Amino acid sequence: MAAQPRHILAWRLLVFVAALAPLGWWAYHVAIGAAGPEPGRYLLLNLGQGALILLLCTLSLTPLSRLTRWKGFSVIRRQLGLWTFSYAVLHLLSYLLFILGLNWTALGEDLQKRPYVIVGALALLILLALAVTSNRYAMRRLGKRWKPLHKGVYAALALVLLHFLWIVRADLAEWSLYAAIALGLMLLRLPGIAQRLPRLGRRVKRARA
Repeated sequence: MAAQPRHILAWRLLVFVAALAPLGWWAYHVAIGAAGPEPGRYLLLNLGQGALILLLCTLSLTPLSRLTRWKGFSVIRRQLGLWTFSYAVLHLLSYLLFILGLNWTALGEDLQKRPYVIVGALALLILLALAVTSNRYAMRRLGKRWKPLHKGVYAALALVLLHFLWIVRADLAEWSLYAAIALGLMLLRLPGIAQRLPRLGRRVKRARA
C-alpha cells in the first residue's frame, strides 16, 4: 500500500482526535461531579447522541466527496464508521452497567416493556455487520455482495432515529433537527441530485476564483 501524503495523515489524525475528545470531556464531567445526579444516565444519553451524530457525519462523506472531489472525505469513511460503532457499543455498555446494573432479569423485562431497546439492538447488530466487513479482506471476499450489505447503513439510520424518537418523544425539537439532516443526506444520494453535485462544486470553485 502506498504511503499517504502528510496532509492526509494529518487529516486522519485530526478526525481521530475530534472523535475521541468527547469521551474525555464526558469522563472529566463525571470525575468532577458535573454530570448531574445520574452520571450513568448522562453518559448513556451523550454516547447515544454521539453515535447518531457520527453516523450522520459518516453518511455526509459521499455527498461531500462528490461536491468537492477531495479524497480526504473518502479516506476517513471507514474511520468514522468504526467510531460510530464504538460509540454505539459504549452506549449499550452504559445501559447494561449503569441503568440495569448487569441485571439480566431486568434486561428481559425491559425488552418486553420498552420496544426502543429492541430497535436500538437491531441498529447495533447492523452496525456490527458493517464494522466487521469494512476492511479490504471482507470487500474481496464478499465481492458484489459488499455494496448491498453496506447499504444496510440506511436501515441502521432509520432504526437509530426511531430509537431516539421513542426516548425523546416529549420534546421533538432536537429529534426533528437530526431527522431533517438525515432526510437531506438521503436526498443528496438520489441519482438525479448526486450527479449534479460535481458540477455544482465546479461552479462554486469558479465563482470563488
